[in-house]
Amino acid sequence: MPERISSFAPFRHQTFREIWLASVVSNFGGLVQAVGAAWMMTAISSSENMVALVQASQALPIMLFSLIAGALADNFDRRAIMISAQGFMLIVSVFLAVFAWVDLLTPWLLLAFTFLIGCGTALNNPSWQASVGDLVPRPVLPAAVSLNSVGFNITRSVGPAIGGIIVASFGAAAAFAVNAMSYISLIFALSRWKPETPDNRLPRETLGRALSAGFGYVAMSPKLINVLFRSLLFGVSASAILALLPLVARDLVVGGPLTYGLMLGAFGVGAVIGALLNARIRETFSTEIIVRIAFTGFGVSAVTAALSSSTLLTCAILTIPGACWVLALSLFNTTVQLSTPRWVVGRALSFYQTATFGGIALGSWLWGMLAETYGVSTSLMIASLAMVFGALFGWRFALPSMEALNLDPANTFREPSLRLDLQPRSGPIVLLVDYTVREENVPAFLALMSERRRIRIRDGARQWALMRDLENPDIWTETYHTATWADYVRHNQRRTKADAEIWTQIRALHAGPDGPRVHRMLERQAIPPDHAREDVFHKSALDLH
Repeated sequence: MPERISSFAPFRHQTFREIWLASVVSNFGGLVQAVGAAWMMTAISSSENMVALVQASQALPIMLFSLIAGALADNFDRRAIMISAQGFMLIVSVFLAVFAWVDLLTPWLLLAFTFLIGCGTALNNPSWQASVGDLVPRPVLPAAVSLNSVGFNITRSVGPAIGGIIVASFGAAAAFAVNAMSYISLIFALSRWKPETPDNRLPRETLGRALSAGFGYVAMSPKLINVLFRSLLFGVSASAILALLPLVARDLVVGGPLTYGLMLGAFGVGAVIGALLNARIRETFSTEIIVRIAFTGFGVSAVTAALSSSTLLTCAILTIPGACWVLALSLFNTTVQLSTPRWVVGRALSFYQTATFGGIALGSWLWGMLAETYGVSTSLMIASLAMVFGALFGWRFALPSMEALNLDPANTFREPSLRLDLQPRSGPIVLLVDYTVREENVPAFLALMSERRRIRIRDGARQWALMRDLENPDIWTETYHTATWADYVRHNQRRTKADAEIWTQIRALHAGPDGPRVHRMLERQAIPPDHAREDVFHKSALDLH
């Protein structure tokens, strides 16, 4: 039986501990700013939809730009990206505080500022989440993800209440100023971190190819697609409570900014409880059961909040969706990280964030429109039905159990010695692998090659095919293309130890005296003689390029 990892094991690693503490301070400032922005919108606009759009304006850029941020996280210095993102949010927050102080904010200008802060968050998050695996060993990763949730929700349990006090006592400008100062400690902590940079002789992937590789990996990973779709459903439905909470505080229980802060604080208390119990709950229940519980908890809470006129009852019931929020999102996040090798983890997390925050942005707009048309209570009741649907969806498309696959690099590939002088950009490259398979082993071979195809395409191969020799039926040839020699090398370096197990099984079915024979070819086009001059011109132009 594997040794149980303590929930606080990541704190044994100094760099993680320092960045975690600085993140707590930064999260506190962000929550104070969120209270100030949401409550200021209720003061400068009478539209329920505009109030709900405050949350949407912060979630929308994460949906729009996470994919690009994920590609950057996998190809550039993550530490530098995070410092740049934090610095950008610091500058925007200073301008937001100044505009609020001199009373120049309009509803749309407030949304523009919160959108820009969301852009900084979109740039920062994939690099930060992908860096967790660089700060702690892989066995400790689930505990580190949970501790990040604990840190955020510790601040959520007290930050909104303190934010409500600040807004009520000193105005929204003071809340925005507190947020601006909160970035400084995290920038300092990141500047002290000196991550190890692996040696890589290959040229950096272009943004287009990096995005294509990330999309290909996710598209050929059914487990990831299932997680992404479920997180989208969760974001759409669960966003109703947080998006409409300012209106619940103002209209349903007839409170002020302090009431709103207390409600967010109750949500945060529930989230801390959920995060602390996360490891034990994962041991007791399956992944799918936990997600169904999260959807159901949100649904019950939405109905209660819609019918309640008591601040005390509403605050008490909000601890349930708080716990469900962190249970579901930390589970989605951990599943994505444990199902993804390091070379593409930033992009996989960016797809997850796009799905989740895209759902939050869409849901915030949807529930705000319904609240403006039919009222806050009716909107929450309809949202509860969407949450019930999210729970029932799992009966047909259940989430897979978390499996600890060995996704460390296989490191079995050695770049072959070539007689042609190839450059990294030389291509296209065509690969052919010949197998000898006896007739009785063909069904098992085809089943393994189906998985082999998925792995090849997932890791960047194109035009994969499997062919059988008509004159020698025992001979099978696997073929695929890569755009350049660098892409071929990169494709093989992406092979994990889990993938190597498939290759071992395929080799066991090969009946030849030696291993499968590999042909590496450089594709060339035959040019008719009357086009030779034109071909020379184009070749010269390409060489100059």
